[in-house]
Amino acid sequence: MKRLVVLLYLCCLAAVAQAADSRGLPDFADLVEKYGNTVVNISTTQVVRQKRGVMPFPFDEDDPLFDFFRRFGPSGPFGQGQPGGAVPREFESKSLGSGFIISGDGYVLTNAHVVDQADEITVRLTDKREFRAKVIGADKRTDVALIKIEASNLPAVRFGDPAGLRVGEWVVAIGSPFGFDNSVTAGIVSAKGRSLPQENYVPFIQTDVAINPGNSGGPLFNMKGEVVGINSQIYSRSGGYQGIAFAIPIDVAMDIQGQLRASGKVSRGRIGVVIQEVTKELADSFGLAKPAGAIVNAVEPGGPAEKAGVEAGDVILRFDGKAVGASSDLPRLVGATRPGSRVSLQVWRKGAARDLTLTVAEMPADDKADGKAAKKGKAVEPQVNRLGLVVSELSAELRRELKVAGGLLVEDVRGAAARSELRPGDVILALISKGVTSELRSTEQFNRLLAQFDKGANVTLLIRRGDMQTFVTVKGLNGGN
Repeated sequence: MKRLVVLLYLCCLAAVAQAADSRGLPDFADLVEKYGNTVVNISTTQVVRQKRGVMPFPFDEDDPLFDFFRRFGPSGPFGQGQPGGAVPREFESKSLGSGFIISGDGYVLTNAHVVDQADEITVRLTDKREFRAKVIGADKRTDVALIKIEASNLPAVRFGDPAGLRVGEWVVAIGSPFGFDNSVTAGIVSAKGRSLPQENYVPFIQTDVAINPGNSGGPLFNMKGEVVGINSQIYSRSGGYQGIAFAIPIDVAMDIQGQLRASGKVSRGRIGVVIQEVTKELADSFGLAKPAGAIVNAVEPGGPAEKAGVEAGDVILRFDGKAVGASSDLPRLVGATRPGSRVSLQVWRKGAARDLTLTVAEMPADDKADGKAAKKGKAVEPQVNRLGLVVSELSAELRRELKVAGGLLVEDVRGAAARSELRPGDVILALISKGVTSELRSTEQFNRLLAQFDKGANVTLLIRRGDMQTFVTVKGLNGGN
């Protein structure tokens, strides 16, 4: 009897194994053995110089306690430290990331944020050899960097076609999470063509591959052992893996590295428009068969779009022969177009499609775009009001184009406003309170009106979106400014 039970058990195990084989469960061992040596560990060192006694203080310079600690703290003139508290000191800031070899002569791809502001970059191979690396070029807008080590006959990756990826397909990541070299994780493609806030030039590949700090810059492989992406970002509330990771498609990255290798910089196109998404309601209002394209909220005076005849309220349907399925498609298409190119543009205006032709201009470099604030080493911090809105006053040209006497342009939506129907590109015309309509002319006036509301109150606004005006209520006003 026991012998019979054992035989039945063995038969069940064989059946389970056969069923597993028939389902085609993946085996990543061969892929890792063959291509794991193309992945490198990248460590960076940045020398930070600061004055003792000024930092680190947990207070801003406009905080009353800042001056107290500056004067009476351990390194202040009345403390126990060095007189004046201005003795400079240096310390090293270190970080880790990943990369992969794209050619046998030592070119390595990684993320721009991995090598940003690094004074020293060390690349370590799987055979434990270490090399100092130099940055050939980095592009913050796509988060791609090309670095070079002095070596030869290195193993290099093979490239795949991200367009051929299918949602649900297995993919593999190799990198150095938390400094653990050549760690392998696997998952599936969760989505393609993802748009992320403030990331207008990359149609991200979303995966559920376990990606953690240190994986940044490492390759994403398909099951053929071809690199299809660069692991770049994670969506996380804890700072660690939560099942949502994003990779830069390798075709985007290779186009960027080609420009970086050739000239050390990236040239992008621009046409000078402010756009917003086409919703179903807006599509109905504009007479479109379906919600597609990008609505033009404003046109830059003297810019390429204005010269081509583009008007505020137009819906851009096609750019250079390619369909604009969503507003997020347009920045990618325009940015990938070489400055000086003459392209066709199809717009929807007053119930009919029109064909225009424009010449693409060049987008300013990152340092020029940042203006004076970049020169000072400080980012421009937008002013957020009690509703959670960043707004700006309309220029005279834009008021004429929109045919409005006043109004405020919504540039960003946060806080309580993020839970409403407000979106960037809306024009706020008026605030309504207790039956009184206050037309808006300035940000200062808007803030004064908001200051009269109690915390948690609802605020109703009259907004203009395209050719449509509507009322939007923001629920739950924040506290004071």
